[in-house]
Amino acid sequence: MKQLLILSGKGGTGKTTIATSFIKLGNIKAFADCDVDAPNIHLLMNEFESEETLDYYGMDKAEIDLSKCIECGKCIEICRFNAIENIDSYNINKYNCEGCGVCEAICPEQAISMKKYIAGKTSLFKDSSIFSTAKLKMGSGNSGLLVSTVKKNVIKEAVKREDIEIAIIDGSPGIGCPVIASLSGVDAVLLVVEPSISGISDMKRIIETSKRFKLPIMVCINKYDTNLVKTQEIEDYCLDNNLEIVGKIPFDKEVIKILNKGKSVIEEDNSAAENIKQMYKNVMSNLIK
Repeated sequence: MKQLLILSGKGGTGKTTIATSFIKLGNIKAFADCDVDAPNIHLLMNEFESEETLDYYGMDKAEIDLSKCIECGKCIEICRFNAIENIDSYNINKYNCEGCGVCEAICPEQAISMKKYIAGKTSLFKDSSIFSTAKLKMGSGNSGLLVSTVKKNVIKEAVKREDIEIAIIDGSPGIGCPVIASLSGVDAVLLVVEPSISGISDMKRIIETSKRFKLPIMVCINKYDTNLVKTQEIEDYCLDNNLEIVGKIPFDKEVIKILNKGKSVIEEDNSAAENIKQMYKNVMSNLIK
């Protein structure tokens, strides 16, 4: 089974729009949303009924047993993250706590202990298709580990099925831990770029990150006609770095209207849809050769 990862160096470039279009075009039966900070594939792929939801535990967090606490203040003095509050009584601010365990070690009454903390939830849908996603709780860390869990869930189920040959993974924007976690084990990367100063800067960063995994990289220029000078700059960069541009998608106001209906772009007529369909053919020919 081949895994195609769709990435963007920044948010808002059209990564998820491309991912959902590909899923619809190829009738893809296995896909995952690894943007755990703000998952949104489910907004356009809402045909699922059965759902398996599990708590996801991140780093342990400190917890104070008030029956043992003598309010000596040592934990407040030692905490570098200002996670311990003393308003009416001593309390741990879960958003600030980094789980280092220093307060537990310093407490003379052993009133502080490290407890498992629910950092988010994973969801796995298994109907005719398999869809894995997750939602990280606001302020929680370890998103890279959660991304790995999302990927493992979809691949574990997909390999059980003989009718699944391709899995599409919608990655997180940026180049941080979630992206690095999503890069592991995939067969190719499709990078969605917009022709802007920030778009080009982020494109170069994500390409350098992807190269460390020695993965084939394909490039899509979305809304290419909004800045033809920057589009040419992207094309020149790709030529110099032996990167294939598999598609150029024009800006179309109809796309926004279609997405607001909860539909994929290719479900209604528009100029972007035709280019996406051709790009899908180009990407798949590279992926399966």
